[in-house]
Amino acid sequence: MRISFTLLLLWLFLFQVNAQPKNVSQSYQLVIGKNQSYPYIQYKSYYLLNLMHEIPDLRKAITEDEVLQKLLKDKTNNAANAIKTCGQDISCYANTIKFSEAEISLVNERLNALYKINNVFGKTLKTHLLPSGCYGLFSDLPEKEVLLKAWEQDAKAINYAIGVYVEGKKPNYPKIDSIAFSQNDKQYPELVASNIMLSVTGDKKLFFEPSMNFALGALELNGRLEAADYEPMATGINQSVVGQIKKTNFNNYKYSVILVPGAGPEDKETELSAGGIIRCRIAAIQYLKGMAPFIVVSGGRVHPYKTKYSEAYEMKKFMVNTLNIPENAVIIETHARHTTTNLRNCIRLMFRYGMPMDKPGLVSTTKSTIPYIEGLLAEGCKKELGYYPYKIGQKLSETEVEFYPNTMSLQIDFDEPLDP
Repeated sequence: MRISFTLLLLWLFLFQVNAQPKNVSQSYQLVIGKNQSYPYIQYKSYYLLNLMHEIPDLRKAITEDEVLQKLLKDKTNNAANAIKTCGQDISCYANTIKFSEAEISLVNERLNALYKINNVFGKTLKTHLLPSGCYGLFSDLPEKEVLLKAWEQDAKAINYAIGVYVEGKKPNYPKIDSIAFSQNDKQYPELVASNIMLSVTGDKKLFFEPSMNFALGALELNGRLEAADYEPMATGINQSVVGQIKKTNFNNYKYSVILVPGAGPEDKETELSAGGIIRCRIAAIQYLKGMAPFIVVSGGRVHPYKTKYSEAYEMKKFMVNTLNIPENAVIIETHARHTTTNLRNCIRLMFRYGMPMDKPGLVSTTKSTIPYIEGLLAEGCKKELGYYPYKIGQKLSETEVEFYPNTMSLQIDFDEPLDP
């Protein structure tokens, strides 16, 4: 019996919407470096490389491999040569420090040869990569392939950050995320050269350190460290909420959270936009009805370009100080830069903070936003993220719609270094 093309597309859509990464675990604790300049950006953007840096046995296996050590030596020597010869040529510096296709393939070959089910590479895969969910898009592949794909993704993430924040290539959202420097600035090449020098200075033992440190340094020079804003949130701005979550009986509520997407102002002097105020008031009504025990306010330092104000931080202040919502009922999500990541990041916090993932959440926002969230947004997520982070539920009103979380949301987004 033939299945019509329309029915086949519907089946594929439903399959992708409901697809969840294998072996992901809510009890898993992400490894965050303790002695790094940019620990929160490093673990969020390049989790496999972060594990290589932080797990002693894995670090030892990497540093003892002759092929990977030669790659480190070559990369260091090439960087030193670039400082002497590249002059004003920004692309010369960038191409020297980025990973070439040949280098990515070389590391792939070495990881393929080094991997054994019961050695440190196999154990890292089973005890870290898979339960973390950071590479969930690859979880259906054979285990060794997950390791290789994770490396390829991290290498692409480093190259992407260098491409945008050194070479000035267009990011996904140029108006808010572009490079801070003019390519015609005569002093800019000196900054790039100095960044390369700092990236290879010191006792570097891991093959990826020069390139990764250069990418992280480029983010710092551009003032684009938003991915680290307010971290560590679970033991900082969200600590009281995390404690309250552990005491909460979610069976007493229809929804786990009420999500409020941010709405940034268009001038640098406004802390909270009129849209943000209205969205907070709409959500507060649902909270006071007892629809959910927690509100998630979501939005980073987005509008206008390089603003100092965080949408979520300002919304929580308004919720607590003006609307009298309990401080331990408002979760701050300070990194989302678009509506796609409002939902994705909310689901990430739900997962990491131990909320039930089989219970729906509620989006509460302005009337004009709901049709987009229940309609076109899902395909926008698929296009930008590579998966559907949620499944839409029932529309309750002109300002409320249900969503069902998908743990694929834990997947790192390699081409969004300000919110990976």
